[in-house]
Amino acid sequence: MSEQRIQQAIQLIDEINKCDPVSEIVDGIAQPKEWLYGVRMSECLAEFIPEASTALQIAARAQHIKRWSIPRSEHPLGREGYYKWRQSLGSLHAEEAMAIAAQVGCEQAEIQAIGRMLRKEKLKRDPQVQALEDVICLVFLKYYFTAFAEKHTPEKLIVIVQKTWAKMSEKGHEAALKLPFTPEQQALLAKALG
Repeated sequence: MSEQRIQQAIQLIDEINKCDPVSEIVDGIAQPKEWLYGVRMSECLAEFIPEASTALQIAARAQHIKRWSIPRSEHPLGREGYYKWRQSLGSLHAEEAMAIAAQVGCEQAEIQAIGRMLRKEKLKRDPQVQALEDVICLVFLKYYFTAFAEKHTPEKLIVIVQKTWAKMSEKGHEAALKLPFTPEQQALLAKALG
């Protein structure tokens, strides 16, 4: 029953995220950006925590659900505007995912856990919230770090790596160090973490 709810929720999340007007090219094929991100989150979670709870599996797939509906441009420039934008996104992702979880028959405790994870409540104190954050960081490092590195100076990248690392658990650190980084990325990581 739990597996059925997970699959139903994933299907509903994917239907929404396939509407993303922004696409990413993978192996020559345009894919809806946030749908692809959700798939990557689920795959990474399955590797990182094969026994993940129903709530964690749904939250991981819904991490960027409907993200395009709140553009960064709707919030002021600067750090404060950025954090308000991220907070708005967290609330949106939580509301959407909680509604889907309720629709597929998840228990109230699971629904509330999904909301907490997507709003990043009690990060570092709630193991499920921390697990989701670890997966977010791992997906960034595995799939998005290379493109990100092309746009920023090494100094900026060092700060980003340090901030990313600070969000992760020890288990997350261990998984990150096993990722296939280029020699340049390995040198940057060593500098950032040294």
